[in-house]
Amino acid sequence: MKKTMNIIKIASLSALVALTSACAASDRFASIGDTPKLAAIANPTAQAGYRPVTMPMPEIAPVSYQPNSLFRSNAKGFFKDQRAHRVGDILTVLVTISDKAQIANKSSRTRSSTNSAGLGGLFGTALSASLSAVAPGVPLASEIDTKSGIKDSGDGSVNRSEKLETRVAAVVTQILPNGNLVIEGSQEVRVNFEIRELLIAGIIRPEDVGADNTIVSSKIAEARISYGGRGQISDVQQPRYGAQVLDAILPF
Repeated sequence: MKKTMNIIKIASLSALVALTSACAASDRFASIGDTPKLAAIANPTAQAGYRPVTMPMPEIAPVSYQPNSLFRSNAKGFFKDQRAHRVGDILTVLVTISDKAQIANKSSRTRSSTNSAGLGGLFGTALSASLSAVAPGVPLASEIDTKSGIKDSGDGSVNRSEKLETRVAAVVTQILPNGNLVIEGSQEVRVNFEIRELLIAGIIRPEDVGADNTIVSSKIAEARISYGGRGQISDVQQPRYGAQVLDAILPF
């Protein structure tokens, strides 16, 4: 029964892999000779799975405006600060990532044990005679020796270096009750048949925005920065679906 269930599971998995491969192959056939499609510009707050940032905040006094003023409160002025501070405003994020890590670890463990037991005299002679009757021709000793040993060793190292310097424009999508701004930005660049994507999101303080309406990435709280690509080169570098399935299910 268990063997039958295993065969059914393997058959179902094979059918699923074949169906997935067929769907992927049809998409690839449909895009042969075409350049990768750029994503459409969309409202970030209307995307599926978008959740506004919420956190406990102290109460703040409501903003009041002077009535009968000759100037609109939201009008642009020559002496007005043009830095991003409202939902929909745009600012430039200076992404600067320079990370380097070197880690080395080595471990070794050894254990050995030896046990010896025996029966001498009358008891040892009787035991040897009894065992000889059961297993004739097998040499038996009056002593029993057991030995065991374990030896483990491991050696590992990590040498990683990353450097990324670029600029990307982000949009203010939310204003928190304490005045901090939630920003999101994306950038896509297509070169031949390869698209490079840069995504950035996080929370900033208006005070950290420079006079030129820029902010460095190190001052973004809850920063989410993603730099990658998609296209023919990225597709070749990825293992096939069958290899990924085997990597997930094979225990060795």
